[in-house]
Amino acid sequence: MAEPSSHDVTQLLQAWSNGKQEALDQLMPIVERELHRLAEIYMRRERPDHTLQATALVNEAYLKLAGWHNAQWNNRGHFFALAARVMRHILVDHSRKKGIKEKVPLEEAAFIFDEPMADLAALDDALKSLEQLDERKGRIVEMRFFAGLSLEEIAEVLDISVRTVIRDWNLAKAWLYRELSHGKTPQ
Repeated sequence: MAEPSSHDVTQLLQAWSNGKQEALDQLMPIVERELHRLAEIYMRRERPDHTLQATALVNEAYLKLAGWHNAQWNNRGHFFALAARVMRHILVDHSRKKGIKEKVPLEEAAFIFDEPMADLAALDDALKSLEQLDERKGRIVEMRFFAGLSLEEIAEVLDISVRTVIRDWNLAKAWLYRELSHGKTPQ
């Protein structure tokens, strides 16, 4: 059986947005592999004894996403960007409830820091601050770092040029570096 195209996924998302529950039933097996890949990326950044596993993270994200009956999904990239946001919130909430300072390897986001790890809650707080200053830059970081979307996919989701994505991505990285390094200058 051939892999469903991005167009097929978009059509199912739009049908689900229009209230067709059977579209969600068809959609989930298709996107489950990608959701699991996202969850595995997140979980690799977590401590080895973390109580959540990738499959549990996918399941929790699925339950939250399935409850969004009136969501208007633009396309596949839009869905995965929001799925990444949901997973990020699940992990941050879990971390905060447990009082644990989760560490996230920032080099995976192309940051060059003195310290190879940053507190997940601190990263989430900094990202929320960035979103308040410039929502688009915050969304770009989220889609690039957390969802692993390409620059082209982000441009499509946000309906902007790739050059704008690159410029915003670079500015957002610099801003987050400054916030997370507490004013230290890069080496």
